[in-house]
Amino acid sequence: MFTMFLTQFAAGCTPKGGAFLGFPTWYKYLNGVSSPNGVGSPNACLPKITALSDIWLVVAAVIEILLRIAGYAAIIYVIYGGIQYVTSQGEPDKAGRAKQTIMNALIGLIIAISATILVTFIAGRFK
Repeated sequence: MFTMFLTQFAAGCTPKGGAFLGFPTWYKYLNGVSSPNGVGSPNACLPKITALSDIWLVVAAVIEILLRIAGYAAIIYVIYGGIQYVTSQGEPDKAGRAKQTIMNALIGLIIAISATILVTFIAGRFK
């Protein structure tokens, strides 16, 4: 009976954290352990690095965060290019540069989204 209680208490859990603007936490792919008495809240789940391979999961989460930042930057550049296009007042040079800015930003956004999906898929398989 006592060992059953210990195995229930020591059972793994999945740490949860609030995401800010859709960014994952750095410990997104790590398994966790239940918080011992006196550390954090009574039912807290803390991330735990148990092996060297877990460091790669942290690296994957950090790469995913950076790729999402790149996606937000691409969206900002699309907006910037749109403002440039609207304010070009029919000048062909300015309109051409604005179109090129929008096109490059959209290509960057597609690459960032694709890479984020790929990292999420690969890291999810190793979890």
